[in-house]
Amino acid sequence: MDKWFGGMQRIGGAVMLPIAVLPAAALLLRLGAPDIFNIPFIMKAGETIFTNIALIFAIGVAIGIARDNNGAAALAGAIGYLVLTAGMKAIDENLDMGVLAGIVSGIEAGFLYNRFHCIKVPECVGFFGGTRLVPIITALLAAVSAAVFSIVWEPCQNVINSLGVWIVNAGAVGAFIYGLLNRLLIPIGLHHILNSFIWFISGNYTTADGVAVTGDLSRFFAGDPNAGMFMAGFYIMMMFGMPAAALAIYHAAKPENRTKIKVMLLIMAFTSFFTGITEPIEFMFMFLAPGLYVVHAILTGLALAAAYSAGILHGFSFSAGFIDYILNWGIATNPVLIIPIGLIFGVVYYIIFSWAIRYFDIHTVGRYSEEAVENAETGVLYVPELITKLGGADNLEEVGACITRLRINVRNAALVDEKSLKALGVKGVVRKGQNIQVIVGTRAESIAKEINTMLKR
Repeated sequence: MDKWFGGMQRIGGAVMLPIAVLPAAALLLRLGAPDIFNIPFIMKAGETIFTNIALIFAIGVAIGIARDNNGAAALAGAIGYLVLTAGMKAIDENLDMGVLAGIVSGIEAGFLYNRFHCIKVPECVGFFGGTRLVPIITALLAAVSAAVFSIVWEPCQNVINSLGVWIVNAGAVGAFIYGLLNRLLIPIGLHHILNSFIWFISGNYTTADGVAVTGDLSRFFAGDPNAGMFMAGFYIMMMFGMPAAALAIYHAAKPENRTKIKVMLLIMAFTSFFTGITEPIEFMFMFLAPGLYVVHAILTGLALAAAYSAGILHGFSFSAGFIDYILNWGIATNPVLIIPIGLIFGVVYYIIFSWAIRYFDIHTVGRYSEEAVENAETGVLYVPELITKLGGADNLEEVGACITRLRINVRNAALVDEKSLKALGVKGVVRKGQNIQVIVGTRAESIAKEINTMLKR
């Protein structure tokens, strides 16, 4: 079970690499659009990224899963995707896995790289050993996968289409369920898998050029007038709800501690409002008050349901922050309504968080722990100390990163000193057997690279 969870974690983190390309694509697409600067070749440059998003996922996921992010895994992912899709089309031209074909190919290539990139072959075929062997094996497996998926994919495709239709037809209820599950999966880091299905697979739309597009996010940027129902509500929570929660935490702190935590909370609220990155705030209360976090998940679901009920359709390329809100205003439906609804939700968040923190005596930053206050003031992470608190270099089998968290496989989870990690500035620790997630903020990628560099030494 722990191995399964670790594998799902790795896939969830790997999915974020190709998703990171989307803001650039959306920026080009929107700036070149007729309603902004009307520069066709700029718009086409952004559009081509969305058109080839499945291939980009195959490359990105393979790199994300490969232990050392080697380019051979990326090549293998691309080859695997091309073989898989071409093979399936040759068998049945009506079969279309969309972005899922890219994700499957990337997963195959990444895991095959980890298994075979160091393998030794007979000297007579030595040229094809090591990393050169990975694309070859991936191509062979992709051919087998094409044969298998040509049989099993049609019923799967029908189920996925039916599920997508149900979610869309469920209206506000469907939006609520997605918003609820999206937040509930964040503690274990598997929300990206759910997001990938909703954003890139569910629903179908054919553009004026005859290009078939799937997924709420992809369809939104392709011009589908019905897309955006699973993204609009996040603006309400991320631009208004989470900053209001941060304000409640600030006012709940001891008066003498507020000066020390003010800058930190202001940065967190600013980050949530402008970029839509909410995890730094969420991990301040996620484990201190799980019940309050469940309420937050319910409020997120209600925000999506409210946006749907108000007829708001809005999308984002990265997350639901002010930057995407303004950038995609021109192709959204009723985007102005997000502001009054968001203000209402902001008040609700503030009232609930203020009451819960005081009534249940939740030890949020600044209320009791002087160590936490000093830590919040500095917020500095030193990689050598971080490695030590994780049990030392010998305890670290694999270190990767997502947007705000380190994803680490350790040999002995008992050696991980959670209390000392938090004293260093870590915002949260998630344990599942030998799989450890350490929430460090938006510097997660650079910290992971520093750790891996030190481990190689």
